[in-house]
Amino acid sequence: MNQPEVHHVGVRDVEFGARVKVVEPCNLYGCKIGDDCFIGPFTEIQKGATIGARTRVQSHAFICELVSIGEDCFVGHGVMFINDTFASGGPAGGRKGLWRETQIGNHVSIGSNATIMPVRIADNVVIGAGAVVTKDITTAGNYAGNPARLLVLQR
Repeated sequence: MNQPEVHHVGVRDVEFGARVKVVEPCNLYGCKIGDDCFIGPFTEIQKGATIGARTRVQSHAFICELVSIGEDCFVGHGVMFINDTFASGGPAGGRKGLWRETQIGNHVSIGSNATIMPVRIADNVVIGAGAVVTKDITTAGNYAGNPARLLVLQR
């Protein structure tokens, strides 16, 4: 009978700020999490990702390598960040040179089950639940849909 290769999960090699709350189980490894953050259960934050101060990451979120999230943000339940655009016609696999980065500004709220492709999102943006962000967002406002579109400008 064959036995699987088992990799144990948990929290390792994380640079934590002060007063961070983490609800296990979750996978946090090689990332940086700022002061006063909250990380919900069943969350994965991968190597090299950064989470700014006072940001809340709700349960079941996936934050992959090359993602930077600003301060005072909210990442809803089940939000998925993607760093592979399938630029070669299929998954990049171990070819990390094909991966792209995502930068999220400050005061950004991302609704549950949104998907964020490799983009840049400006400060003071709200992304609606279930939205798919495929292009940079350079103007503060409320965005929703697939692909995400501007609904209301922020004042």
